[in-house]
Amino acid sequence: MSLNGSCVGRLGATYLDGDDLHPLANIAKMSQGIALNDDDRWPWLTPVGWALAAAEDPLIIGCSALKRAYRAHITQAAEAPVTFIHLAGTPEIVTARMNARTGHFMPPELLASQYSTLEPPGADENAISVNIDQPLDAIVDTIVTQLGGMRR
Repeated sequence: MSLNGSCVGRLGATYLDGDDLHPLANIAKMSQGIALNDDDRWPWLTPVGWALAAAEDPLIIGCSALKRAYRAHITQAAEAPVTFIHLAGTPEIVTARMNARTGHFMPPELLASQYSTLEPPGADENAISVNIDQPLDAIVDTIVTQLGGMRR
């Protein structure tokens, strides 16, 4: 399932897959089934923030900003407020969706490491959380509605 086509069209935004910003060393590591650690992620998170800073039009970047510190780092690199959309789902749902995709370098076996690292956004963060255990149209509706009620 990909939110990029449905959601960005309704929000008038451009979509960038954050995985395209990973250093080659990160891609190689994940391709071998080795989980990334903080030292691996910092060189990736900075370009995510820079891409947001450079965007002239609304931009949605799909990325796993798993920790509060990562989200703060992206916001600092963006030099402006960033709204985070936390797509919340059980490991079983996410694993099923990962198994359905093709041609991606991260194997589903690494999902457990991401869940163990995950710090869902707190109420004090500029974030919304959306349950992904629903049809795509409902997920997009929820995102669009929640973003419409936020100050950006």
